[in-house]
Amino acid sequence: MKPATSHSRLTRRRVRWAWVFLAPMLLVLALVAGWPLLKTIAYGFTDASLINPEAAQFVGVDNFSFLLQDPYWWASVWNTVVFAVVSVFLETVLGLIIALALNAQFRGRGGLRAAILIPWAIPTVVSAQMWNWMFNDVFGVINHMLMSVGLMQHPIAWTASPDTALLSIILVDVWKTTPFMALLLLAGLQMLPKECYESARVDGVHPLTVFFRITLPLLKPALMVAIIFRLLDALRVFDLVYVMSGNNRDTMSMSVYARQQLIDFGDLGFGSAASTLIFAIIALFTVVYLTVARVGREQ
Repeated sequence: MKPATSHSRLTRRRVRWAWVFLAPMLLVLALVAGWPLLKTIAYGFTDASLINPEAAQFVGVDNFSFLLQDPYWWASVWNTVVFAVVSVFLETVLGLIIALALNAQFRGRGGLRAAILIPWAIPTVVSAQMWNWMFNDVFGVINHMLMSVGLMQHPIAWTASPDTALLSIILVDVWKTTPFMALLLLAGLQMLPKECYESARVDGVHPLTVFFRITLPLLKPALMVAIIFRLLDALRVFDLVYVMSGNNRDTMSMSVYARQQLIDFGDLGFGSAASTLIFAIIALFTVVYLTVARVGREQ
């Protein structure tokens, strides 16, 4: 009995010291993130304005009721979902292909790994403005290249046309964020046990079979972490959409919608309600994902 008692006492001591070390970080996090979040939620139940926020009156759930009846809000939700699903899917597929290529042994691999991180290292605002110029219908290089090879007869205003605006933003996001996915998946690939691949090589197993039967199942934890990180980031996208298309209704994300209500219209209460709803959607998605992942591990 004594060893068990000593072990439990040591465990409790470690947990207690862990909380002691985490306390400063949790306090800073509460001040930096927790307090603004609570203020935003509180403003969502008022008619506060940016001009005189102190004169706000409590209006209950009126802001949320109007928000759920606003077709522009639902359009922004749809745009955000399409952007998140399509961009994350493409980034995952391309990132996995790049990670598999970089995981192979060849000369110059280190330099190539550093080179693919360049798009990800460029600030999003800079990338968005750079691609805005490239997509321009008058002097953009994209139109020039496509017309030169005969794929287009007339230039297209990529970021202004309802048919191509959201597609253009998705392509830019894929260009910028695929290296991030590749980096995460490459780290996962390098952690896989080499013995499985040596056995498959000795047995003469086809490379595609090795990928689907060995690599993909073993890489699943790293793959799911990369996907959840990107999905959470994509659901709150703002800077890329706003720089490339502003308040365009055809591309407006939920964050751009909340910013328009809060800054352009000066409606602090309604903008805070939109921001609160965005937080609730992302939090719900995170809770569902963690619950499903935990159930999957237990099974």
